[in-house]
Amino acid sequence: MLDFFTILHDNGLLLLMGQYPDGPLGGVLCTLLVSLLAVLFAFPVGVLLCLARLSPWRWLSWPATCWIYLLRGIPLMMVVFWTYFCVPLLIGHNISGFSTMLCTLIIYESAYIAEIVRGGIQSLPAGQYEASRALGMGHIRALGLVILPQALYNSLPSLVSQLVSIIKDSTLGYVINVPELTYAANQVSNQLLTKPFQVFAIVALSYYIINFSLTWLANRLERRIASRRQCALPATGKPATPLVLDQSPSQTQ
Repeated sequence: MLDFFTILHDNGLLLLMGQYPDGPLGGVLCTLLVSLLAVLFAFPVGVLLCLARLSPWRWLSWPATCWIYLLRGIPLMMVVFWTYFCVPLLIGHNISGFSTMLCTLIIYESAYIAEIVRGGIQSLPAGQYEASRALGMGHIRALGLVILPQALYNSLPSLVSQLVSIIKDSTLGYVINVPELTYAANQVSNQLLTKPFQVFAIVALSYYIINFSLTWLANRLERRIASRRQCALPATGKPATPLVLDQSPSQTQ
């Protein structure tokens, strides 16, 4: 047990923030930073992919659907390597491992966020969309002003849970020298040589604390949203008909 406290005392700052301010930011802070930035940038991309998939225009919905299924059907490691080798070719110069991992997570996680938002949209009662169209709104206005705000609210627990997955996925940045928590732990382990179990036990505990906190938050949000849904049910108590969007291009405005 004393080994754990000794490792934390001697290398706690390296595990927390890497070599910052004398070097690049790393450790726990780097892991959280790349994960939060990935969520912030992947979220609008995922919403656009979702809307494209639900679009009444096949030339828009089919490519979006294929793109989502492609990304969800391949390992993240493949996307990491593709981004690592292809992005420098496209832009003409090398980029840092942090930027590579950030681009990878944005591309990869946007497909999952698109499906989360789609589930939130299709969980709404059909009357929401029908009432919007009855008021004279077109397909795009009904989605943007009525359906999407409610769907995003209902999707909050799943989006928080997706952040947990992103934090765990960020460990793959180790293979391209991103100075995140696993990379920092490996540096500490190489310095100590004889205590890899203790070092990586500390890392596992750190991930557990972060992800358990986010999972607890997601559960709280889910219970709160469920209670509001229960209060909003009609007097009959019967579940509303699930929303199916009108896919007729002739009525789209």
